[in-house]
Amino acid sequence: MLSFGFTACVSPSKEFDLDALESPRILNKAARYLKADPITVTANVCERSEGGPHDFYSEGDYWWPNPEDPTGPYVRRDGETNPENFIEHRESLIRFSDIMGTLVSAYALTADEKYAAHAVAHLKAWFVNPETRMNPSLLYGQAISGRHTGRSIGIIDTIHLVEVALGANRLEGSPSFSNEDRGAVKAWFRDYLDWISTHPYGLKEKQHPNNHGVCWSLQAAAFAQLVGDTEILAWIRKQFKEVYLAEMMDLEGGFPAELKRTKPYGYSLFVMDAMAGVAQIASVAGDNLWQFEMEDGRGMRLGMQFIAPYIADKDSWKLPPDVMYWEDWPVRQPCLLLAGYALAEPHYFSIWKGLEADPTVYEVLRNLPMRHPLLWR
Repeated sequence: MLSFGFTACVSPSKEFDLDALESPRILNKAARYLKADPITVTANVCERSEGGPHDFYSEGDYWWPNPEDPTGPYVRRDGETNPENFIEHRESLIRFSDIMGTLVSAYALTADEKYAAHAVAHLKAWFVNPETRMNPSLLYGQAISGRHTGRSIGIIDTIHLVEVALGANRLEGSPSFSNEDRGAVKAWFRDYLDWISTHPYGLKEKQHPNNHGVCWSLQAAAFAQLVGDTEILAWIRKQFKEVYLAEMMDLEGGFPAELKRTKPYGYSLFVMDAMAGVAQIASVAGDNLWQFEMEDGRGMRLGMQFIAPYIADKDSWKLPPDVMYWEDWPVRQPCLLLAGYALAEPHYFSIWKGLEADPTVYEVLRNLPMRHPLLWR
């Protein structure tokens, strides 16, 4: 990950001090999280899961009982989330991501080992301890009753491990993170990266032609950075240019596959945040994804020029409002902050500052895996 994102050639403004802005929020949350015990996948078991107690399980969001066949296979209602789904493993993963992001950010601000030590305790619970660890695979994600015990698109659920991996990387050098524990955590991420790179589910998700493919790369980039896999990072940079921009982005900077959904606004925010995360992590000296542009102008700058005005003024959105959660977006979209630095566009900071930093709506949190900007510099 390049350091250019937070050492850009342009200074945001004298009024924009990220450490000062984040410090009250982070330290207040960290004080609470120092008292929080780990909750991993083993704490909740769903009787509908075909997996074991260490397997992550979730159910397809938009699948419902068929009113014409109540005991038969579920049917799809795009954009409409089934409130009866098992979401406990997702909630635990989102909580873990927030705890890690908060504690490691607090450690970055203060150098106080109490934050690092508690973050390590959570890492060990999820990835090391035999009684509570999660298996490094996702065979049972986004299952559908009567149809699938798990699906390739379930891999997107572990997007909340992105900031966990970034946090573990930031703990390098902390005396609270022993060589043994660090090696065990990295081994878990190495195993999971291998799984999503070789299992048929992972191979299918890797090539998925919408936000799912981008989110595979966001995860793989974060995990590869942690374990030092430069080959996967090189593949991601190539995919970013040859597929995400050349095939998925249109000439206005939008993503047609997201715009045709029943929640086009939320999906457009989501894919642009994921694109920003990939650009930030996977870029290297001499191959800066933020600055890369196709001959027709498609690139991250165009993508931000498309979405930023609609973040600043949602009422200007030209498509119908999302069928659900329209009122809950936008929040502090990370693409604004990262692009503000990387593209030298300080007005993005003003938009970002005025938005909600800690949303509480589950659907928003599920689609907001990047919530701790101090991890990204």
